Amino acid sequence: MKQYSFDAEKARDGLVAAIRALAAEQHFTRVVLGISGGKDSTVCAALCARALGPENVYGVMLPDGEQKDISDSRRVCEALGIQRRTINIGAMHQALKAVTDQVETTAAEGEFAIPYSRESDINVGPRLRMTTLRYIVQALGARLVGTGNLSEATVGYCTKDGDTSCDFSLLGALTSVEVVQVGLTMPELPRDLVEKTPTDGLSGKSDEEKLGLRYADIHAYIRMGTCGNAEIDGKIRARERGNMFKRRMPRILDPFGAEEQR
Repeated sequence: MKQYSFDAEKARDGLVAAIRALAAEQHFTRVVLGISGGKDSTVCAALCARALGPENVYGVMLPDGEQKDISDSRRVCEALGIQRRTINIGAMHQALKAVTDQVETTAAEGEFAIPYSRESDINVGPRLRMTTLRYIVQALGARLVGTGNLSEATVGYCTKDGDTSCDFSLLGALTSVEVVQVGLTMPELPRDLVEKTPTDGLSGKSDEEKLGLRYADIHAYIRMGTCGNAEIDGKIRARERGNMFKRRMPRILDPFGAEEQR
């Protein structure tokens, strides 16, 4: 088992410095991020506010119809004093359903039918949110902050072309456990939101229920090489391998083949 130590304050200050360095390098002053009210976007918003000033951080709340915990999103924005806007993507989601229409009898002759897929429908939300955020980012001349963490990326608990799309990934080097630890070093954040049970806000389940895995086990697998249970290690490893395509740029296929190039 690997040795592991984590300095949350050092990580916090390092990320603040990294944001400032990137802003100087790329000549931007403003950032946009989706605010869900969960720990990841909450911690990201706080780090950006420290780095660039709260007046340069634009938090966008993106409910899909009714969002029961949207008051948590507002609390984040109010606690940090960042810019805020609410855009409900529910109408866009319903419009997409209407034009794709899953009823086989409505397909024109010669066209294929689109079967209903609950997973596809759930993942529409993150993709519409990202499209909306991209619109705002370009209009403001800002950068889009990715709020996903390393634990989610490792097991593929993210939506390709949805929450994986960003201009920089702020928490991509931190596990879910470490994100909480960093958040607890920032007194400006409501503690209950930093420690809030992670959910996707779409399926009605917690992340861990949906994954069938505990974030503590994923953390141990990443940082120490094992969570202490070979069966669970195997499940995490299988997810990691199966979802690697979400973490990489699309593969460019070689028309000539490796043999011809040698």
